[in-house]
Amino acid sequence: MHINRKSATHALTVQNATPRGLSPRIKAAGVLAAMTALLSVSSLSLAAENSPSHIHAIGIENQYADIISQIGGKYVEVTSLISDPNTDPHAFEASPGIARQIAHATLIVENGAGYDDWADKLIAASPNAKRNVINVHSLLKLPENTANPHLWYDPQTMPAVADAIADQLASKMPEHAAEFRENAGKFRQSMEPVNAAITAFKNDFPDTPVAVTEPVADYLLKAMGAKILTPEALEYGIMNDIDPAPQLVSEQNELLAQRKVRVFVYNQQVTDPVTSHFLALARKNHIPVAGVYETMPEPGYHYQSWMLAEISALRHAVSDQVSTESLIAGKR
Repeated sequence: MHINRKSATHALTVQNATPRGLSPRIKAAGVLAAMTALLSVSSLSLAAENSPSHIHAIGIENQYADIISQIGGKYVEVTSLISDPNTDPHAFEASPGIARQIAHATLIVENGAGYDDWADKLIAASPNAKRNVINVHSLLKLPENTANPHLWYDPQTMPAVADAIADQLASKMPEHAAEFRENAGKFRQSMEPVNAAITAFKNDFPDTPVAVTEPVADYLLKAMGAKILTPEALEYGIMNDIDPAPQLVSEQNELLAQRKVRVFVYNQQVTDPVTSHFLALARKNHIPVAGVYETMPEPGYHYQSWMLAEISALRHAVSDQVSTESLIAGKR
């Protein structure tokens, strides 16, 4: 993924702030068309208000939409803008329809850290004094230059997001505040099996050597005690659409050809000839492959079960030498 780093927005902001830059991989024409559509939407602001019984919310990525749904329950109408596990989320194009959805929302959860900057353009184009944005990068108080934007793979991230969502929903529907905060507590409890699985892997397979294509699941891998042997310049270069230096490719080839790693972690959603070459080399040398995703596979998963499935895939790879290249039914 190519990321664009500008100054982060505040974790919780009423949307009248200056937007950050647009990600270079989003086509400018799509955003311009979407922003043009917002000019007509702005005159209909009254129609965009929340209904008395529901809060209109958006999770830019579907994993965040899932958490909003778990916390808000029947009181929220939630839309996810990026949700197809079969496509590259970095090639996402904003449309007039997306612009209208953003204009109508009064709660938006975005990842930040340069991952979904395009959304800030559309948010700023439809000012709404009643809208709040949870920018996860800012919420976690991470450095502005945080290199890895795949924050949802850190097991500490989503409980904090759940609490922030509960607080925002409570401010909009005070009469249901206790229920929202109770749901956030239930979410934390539901993460206990995930944390237990992480700890068990770390204890059973300490310092497991792994190779990766991108730093998609690096936060999770590090929490599990794995040792990432792929050159950092290679995985971050692939993420940022930088052609890897031959020496870096050679180092990764050696890891796979000489079976110096016990599992190859492969980004299923963002592929190119280089990553496909590494995948073929891992298969040829009988290194188990674990597929990881940038958006939550659908249908059939919530965030918690998704993380458990990823951890289970890694455990099977290391303990049983079994590949789980896809978490989507019917795919390899």
